[in-house]
Amino acid sequence: MGESTRHIPTIAGAADAPPHVPVLYNEVMDALRPASGRAYLDGTLGAGGHAAGLLDASAPDGRLLGFDRDPAAVAFAAQRLAGFGDRAVLVASSFGDMADVAPAHGFESVDGVLLDLGLSSRQLDDAGRGFSFLHDGPLDMRFDARSGPTAADLINNLSAEELADIFFRYGEEQQSRRIARLIVAHRPMQTTAELATLIEREARRSGRPGRHPATKVFQALRIAVNGELDEIARGLRGAVELLRPGGRLAVISFHSLEDRLVKQFLRDSSRECVCPPRQPVCTCGAQPALRLVARKAIKATAEEIAANPRSRSARLRVAERIGN
Repeated sequence: MGESTRHIPTIAGAADAPPHVPVLYNEVMDALRPASGRAYLDGTLGAGGHAAGLLDASAPDGRLLGFDRDPAAVAFAAQRLAGFGDRAVLVASSFGDMADVAPAHGFESVDGVLLDLGLSSRQLDDAGRGFSFLHDGPLDMRFDARSGPTAADLINNLSAEELADIFFRYGEEQQSRRIARLIVAHRPMQTTAELATLIEREARRSGRPGRHPATKVFQALRIAVNGELDEIARGLRGAVELLRPGGRLAVISFHSLEDRLVKQFLRDSSRECVCPPRQPVCTCGAQPALRLVARKAIKATAEEIAANPRSRSARLRVAERIGN
């Protein structure tokens, strides 16, 4: 990928909004190569920074379809992208449904798809959403607060075994059973502070070092509440279906579960043979759908990490659609 430094465009309607610098901005622009007359899909709008860059670079007639499950994020991005007019089409929907939803909005095929996985800073900083153990608020954690079980529902109703499975599977928490039993013994719980304090107190008792001991539990609950890994799998398949030959898929992940899922999907989709490894002759006739643009994940530069510590864990993987 190139080392070019691009100007992040001023986004219309953003005068009263806090500055937002998208993670791996230059690298995403290099990967997707936005140009006039092309169509793009941003599956995770967030604050609209990447979307604005794609629209700015594809002027005067490039188009973008933006998805976000969070209606508040869509409303915020709509204000920030208002200056691009009808070139920006935004929908409050899961990117996992992109293959079905995009054609209904005039995007039967696209030249680039971006998925910036995980939480936005605005979601983390909003105590009322319950995503962060650093802010006291309700144990909600839903991207779409209009439906579905909350984190409190899981915490207060699942068995210790079911909670432990969530913490281990989605948070890779080594103390999952101990923490699950502790939660069951102290529930009901309704706030992030109650849960975080309980886990922190237990961690101090057992002498566990490192980052905040509630980090993995909160991650696991958020993934479980929102069905995130299933959404990623559906979104990746949908992206391949929508991409034109030569179009590119760029995916930014922030933790190992996401990155492993993305890496395996791209690897499988770029293989020329899916026969069993010990089979001497290929009989599957499989045709790869993607070509890996970069063999390894692209990481933030030291300069970006210094300016935006959140970018430290970001991993960008890029692949190109092949075929007729």
